[in-house]
Amino acid sequence: MLYTRKGDRGTSGLFGTKERFPKESPVYDALGTLDELNALLGVCFALSKKEEVNTVQQHLFIIQAELAGAKKKITEEQVTQLEHMTDTLEALVPHQGSFVVSGSTKMSALFDYARAVSRRAEREVIKARHIRTCSPSTYAYLNRLSSLLFALARHESAKAGIVEQAPRYE
Repeated sequence: MLYTRKGDRGTSGLFGTKERFPKESPVYDALGTLDELNALLGVCFALSKKEEVNTVQQHLFIIQAELAGAKKKITEEQVTQLEHMTDTLEALVPHQGSFVVSGSTKMSALFDYARAVSRRAEREVIKARHIRTCSPSTYAYLNRLSSLLFALARHESAKAGIVEQAPRYE
């Protein structure tokens, strides 16, 4: 069944509790943004077929489950895996000493968009910690995720032979 009718009055339940929370609770903002990020990464994966993206999608489901109250947690090994993916990609692109103007390719723009959503997701998960706390590894993972997405965007531009433009600040 796709609907329960239990949320019709503006509340929703979390995993493992019978308690209901208002839908405007920060935990639902965090869960919604994580879901939005995962959907956006689905577009990125469908277009790029980069296995790193699918790995992150799987990890985001763990983070959502943890935030909802399940016993699942991001591990230190998964944080290390994320760092390794980022380092590997970073080694393949020219050093970037400044911000870049997004949009040099469609894929780099999508990865930049996902990066911005990931940063919002991180902030919202932190805002929700008074309702649901996550493991230190989960907070570390979310903190590192935007770096991977930045590296993926830069890699897409480099693959296309495009030198990205720095902001002019005019």
